[in-house]
Amino acid sequence: MTIQSFNFGAHDGVSVPGFTVRNRHGVTMKVVAYGARLTGLHMPDAHGHVADVVLGFDTLEEYRTSDAYMGATCGRYGSRIRRGTVPLEGRMVHLRCNEGANHAHGGREGFDRKVWEARVDAPANEVTFTLTSPGGDEGYPGTVDAGTTYRLTDDNVVEIVMRGHSDRMTVINLVHHTYWNLAGHDAGDIRAHRLRIPADFYTPIDDELVPTGEVRSVAGTPFDFRDTKAVGQDLDAVATAAGGYDHNWCLNGPVGELRPCAILADPESGRMLELFTTAPGMQFYTGGHFRDAVTGKGGCRYGQYAGLALETQRFPDAPNLGHFPDARLAPGNLYEHRMEARLHPGA
Repeated sequence: MTIQSFNFGAHDGVSVPGFTVRNRHGVTMKVVAYGARLTGLHMPDAHGHVADVVLGFDTLEEYRTSDAYMGATCGRYGSRIRRGTVPLEGRMVHLRCNEGANHAHGGREGFDRKVWEARVDAPANEVTFTLTSPGGDEGYPGTVDAGTTYRLTDDNVVEIVMRGHSDRMTVINLVHHTYWNLAGHDAGDIRAHRLRIPADFYTPIDDELVPTGEVRSVAGTPFDFRDTKAVGQDLDAVATAAGGYDHNWCLNGPVGELRPCAILADPESGRMLELFTTAPGMQFYTGGHFRDAVTGKGGCRYGQYAGLALETQRFPDAPNLGHFPDARLAPGNLYEHRMEARLHPGA
């Protein structure tokens, strides 16, 4: 296992370090300090053919000008908050709105737009990024110290741990926002990928992509992935502003315990990913907004459904919906959100 550093440019005069992390099975992970993000993940298939299976860009400037959050740590609150308002300690907190009339992924200058501090632990084959978000940042109360750790094991597991603590009552929901295409980032759309989501319920959304507050059974709907099916099987039956899926699933199993939340496989290459999380929910997003092709890594054109995101999380708009899992963080408490992506080359 090895870690090599590289320079990924500068943001507002601040150098942005990057790191290439390898294991003994030929898996290579690249992470950078801008947005504490995953920018590359090369893995072999059953025949030893290696492909980069995450969407992204070649340069810092392309990440800076994109609104796709590719590979980023989103916060303070990943996903959406209706009208940017949060009731907290008897008063209404107003957050900066950046998606129409709503707040999304931490605001206009969220955690994905910051240069994080970096620390390498070579024996553990991990990189930790840390960030201090001052009180009032995008409207959020309290100073939050946040961290995201990426670790690549020799068992072909990418471990992602997001942590935070605050000096005042606040809300937090750190979300990892990689777009996956297990056939390769440049292989076209993900309709043929096969997916299983162990969840009996999901949260319907309105035409602004914000949950209505209802918790509905997936049974008999296009949202039923309890048995593995092709991503594209019911894709055209799901009508959203972006096109395709952009919904939160209420994951089965005890919150806070690491448990399976998705199994994704590409039938052509045989590559498979098993995703585990401690979070209560997962946003499954099929990249419908890539309608006007985006130029990605190596000049590749990413069209609609070029990649899919599996964002484990607290529920969208949870601060305004008391029956959703609590998203508050009190002083002295630790927020911790774990993900594991277990990679399989296929047979």
